[in-house]
Amino acid sequence: MSNVLTQFAMPSINLFGAGAIQEVGTRLQDFQVKKALIVTDEGLHQLGLSENIATIIREAGIEVAIFPKAEPNPTDKNVEEGAQVYEAEGCDGIVSLGGGSSHDAAKGIGLIASNGGRIHDYEGVDKSINPLVPLIAINTTAGTASEMTRFTIITDLSRKVKMAIVDKHVTPRVSINDPELMLGLPPALTAATGLDALTHAIEAYVSTGATPITDACAEKVLQLIPKYLPRAYANGGDLEAREQMVYAQFLAGMAFNNASLGYVHAIAHQFGGFYNLPHGVCNAILLPHVCSFNLSSRTERFAKIAELLGENVVGLSAREAAEKAISSIKRLSKDLNIPSGFREMGAKEEDIETLAKNAMLDVCAVSNPRKANLEEVKQIITNSMGPVVAKQLEAVTN
Repeated sequence: MSNVLTQFAMPSINLFGAGAIQEVGTRLQDFQVKKALIVTDEGLHQLGLSENIATIIREAGIEVAIFPKAEPNPTDKNVEEGAQVYEAEGCDGIVSLGGGSSHDAAKGIGLIASNGGRIHDYEGVDKSINPLVPLIAINTTAGTASEMTRFTIITDLSRKVKMAIVDKHVTPRVSINDPELMLGLPPALTAATGLDALTHAIEAYVSTGATPITDACAEKVLQLIPKYLPRAYANGGDLEAREQMVYAQFLAGMAFNNASLGYVHAIAHQFGGFYNLPHGVCNAILLPHVCSFNLSSRTERFAKIAELLGENVVGLSAREAAEKAISSIKRLSKDLNIPSGFREMGAKEEDIETLAKNAMLDVCAVSNPRKANLEEVKQIITNSMGPVVAKQLEAVTN
């Protein structure tokens, strides 16, 4: 029997279903918040969604300020500016509205509001001392699960590195997943966020920190995503598909929030920070390559993944079945029009060494099941660069 202590953490209150956003004002009242700062992105603000949420909050007798400047890969500058607005407005609670970027920015703002200092002070694991100010996270995408995790990813602009902050204090008090907010999301965003959730489930399932509880969560995700992600991608108005993807991404969050992640995220954070690339797309590109690297260390687990993804593994050896898991992942990414590699997204070979060195320092690398040296990480990145695209080939030959 193992003597290793494990834990399972998530928000104490989690709301699901159409119309769930109507609860936000009441939940803020529970925490005796007098003035809430809504942290969101410019797109949702322009659509009027932040004002809709503000109206619900005001009807509960609570004042509101809006900070609509969360960027797709939130930066230390975003967090610093948001913390200044929080203090200047006299806020005592936060509502994050959006996908992972809004939630991460809000968590960063909350860390500074509660603990002072700079966001850089909290890079790593459990660096904060004081609990976060009350934070309610309203989710608008089905992917990152940041609305319910202890993970916060903030880009350090000076280093061009994504800082991984893993802190028990940044877990929101309440998460809200209302699938009606996700109707009509663009197909590309649906694909990227959905494959982000798939990556969370797979990395948690093969992680050194996996437990029977996280396994149960991840296994359900692996059954839901192949069925409902293509439907949500094909028809953004499919409410059933959106609702089932809500549950899939949330269950994936439950898994990785406690089992942690691996080299997919450790490397993806570097591509995102260095080139400002979408996180879900980075994960989707890297996932089959890291799975191939990890295959020998978790053969039985990858064989089970293939079965859960719907592959016919009858009569196959564990190794043969495990390889079908990787084929299934590649096929799903192709069906969802994920780029074939980082080269077509502007990544350059001369940056591989820097990316690899930084990836090895990322906290997510710790729980990867197979330990890699620098050359092996560089090879994973090289494999994920993809084919030379036509424009680059033309430039080389001319």
